[in-house]
Amino acid sequence: MKKTKASEVIVGISSSYFMDTAFDYLLYPYAIYKLGLLKGGIAMTFLACLVNILSLFFYDWSKRDWFGFEALKTFQDYHGANRFKQITSWLLKKNNFTIMLFLSIKEDAFKTVVYMRHGKYQYNGLTARDWKIFIASLVIGNIYWTLAAYSGLSLFEWGYEYLNFGV
Repeated sequence: MKKTKASEVIVGISSSYFMDTAFDYLLYPYAIYKLGLLKGGIAMTFLACLVNILSLFFYDWSKRDWFGFEALKTFQDYHGANRFKQITSWLLKKNNFTIMLFLSIKEDAFKTVVYMRHGKYQYNGLTARDWKIFIASLVIGNIYWTLAAYSGLSLFEWGYEYLNFGV
């Protein structure tokens, strides 16, 4: 079993943080503002799909555990005496739908499918099951972000009008 280097995980998480922040908090609201709720949401879903697929190809091509997910998956099969590791193993094996929902909203389809695909340290593309998870995660995550961006913009517009016009 390969060991994940801490530096790889730090680079992966840091890079992802900056990219995700720009995508979710700058580009997403801008697209919703310029294109509207429906067209903006669809445009961002297609863009997210492209970015996530390219990320998957890079992840598999590089054969590096950039986020520590492969290392985390090794805890799923833990059967030792360490109580913390037993609880971690139990939690990681629980309800795949809940895990997918959480990761889809908190992260993105790329990270969701990387974590949820079977096997550890294989970097061998996606199975039919993985593609279903990817598409479901893409749809769930982008519906969430479209509504979040729209709500944030609406709240900002309401506050701006309230402060400027004394409604």
